[in-house]
Amino acid sequence: MILDEAQFRQIEGLAMGNLLRNQKVRDAALQVIFVGVIAGLILAGVLIARNNMAAQHMTSGFGFLEKSTGWEVNFSLLPSSANDPYWWFFLIGIINTLFLGITGLILATIVGAIVGLARTSSNELARLLGRTYVDIFRNIPLILQVFFWYALLTHLPAPRNAHEAFGFVLSSRGLYVPILNVTWWAFLLGAVAVLVAILLPFWTGRTERIAKPLTERVPLQWASFAVALACAAAVLVIGRVPETPLVDLPELRGLNIRGGLRIPPEFTALAVAIAIYGGSYIAEIVRGGFKAVGRGQEEAARSLGLTPWQVFSHIRFPLALRAMLPILANQYVWLMKATTMGIAIGFTDFFMIVALTINHSGQTIEAIGILMAGFLLINLSLAAIFNRINRAIALKGNQLRS
Repeated sequence: MILDEAQFRQIEGLAMGNLLRNQKVRDAALQVIFVGVIAGLILAGVLIARNNMAAQHMTSGFGFLEKSTGWEVNFSLLPSSANDPYWWFFLIGIINTLFLGITGLILATIVGAIVGLARTSSNELARLLGRTYVDIFRNIPLILQVFFWYALLTHLPAPRNAHEAFGFVLSSRGLYVPILNVTWWAFLLGAVAVLVAILLPFWTGRTERIAKPLTERVPLQWASFAVALACAAAVLVIGRVPETPLVDLPELRGLNIRGGLRIPPEFTALAVAIAIYGGSYIAEIVRGGFKAVGRGQEEAARSLGLTPWQVFSHIRFPLALRAMLPILANQYVWLMKATTMGIAIGFTDFFMIVALTINHSGQTIEAIGILMAGFLLINLSLAAIFNRINRAIALKGNQLRS
């Protein structure tokens, strides 16, 4: 049968109408339009930025990363000089941010766990102290706490009257701690060995790849811990810098303190502020996690004859950890971003390095792009790690089969 033009257009219109009434087709079309609008806005922004930079005779690109900076930083875990290129200082900034963030997260977790357990305690005084802590430090802005601790640390005694204890020296110029005189590779391998010594006993006590029952693995856990620590000690001894003591202790020489590792007041103030402020939020997460554990489960454990510590370690804590981990991951990501407060007191973190780069090189868009990419990489990696842990410890559901 041959269709004329009017019949063909009528069939085409019906097919188009049926296509538009399809939910999947409409959703796909809306997504294509949305992506197209976003791409158009990005392209327009790039073109406008290029025209403005050309009008001001500004160059673009990442070639400046190979140029010498001409300035130095007051704190770096890596060796640095004014002749180093920009990319090396970006690496220094990222490592400083990670070091500050990890230190702050560890301290905040310890503080939050203690305060959170106090808030769930049966002791009324402990609950009152925990609630007071949370109400005070959670409602004071972080930037104010940073300024407070920085002012307090910079008004400590001068080096001649510094406080000394157990090889540590505290003065207005910072905290001086003992440091190992070892090569960088020995320090790195030793740190990895210490981390293995911490994690290996947990893996040994839970893995199903070992034939021994769980109750008989305690000697094996202690043995794995001792072997890993022995490996760490051996690596540090082998990697010692020749003709130097293994441990470099700080001491007063003249009007200054020599030796050891100097931790500037900026870093200490930020770490303490993040620990105290973040600990108040983590305490509430810990409290909520323990409150999520049903009383029936605790009563059932006690009815089986378990001691209070066994009830806590085998029932309350594992179940509470599963409840608090997703929220805790979000809090950790937020606290990692809070390290950018360091620019307010002059700490050379990643944000500070980017600000200095913009002032000296004029490469604003490129530097901000590197800053965004760096924090995206850090925070997405942190979120991925916690998501992996959350999936690993999640309780698997049981399906009833008829």
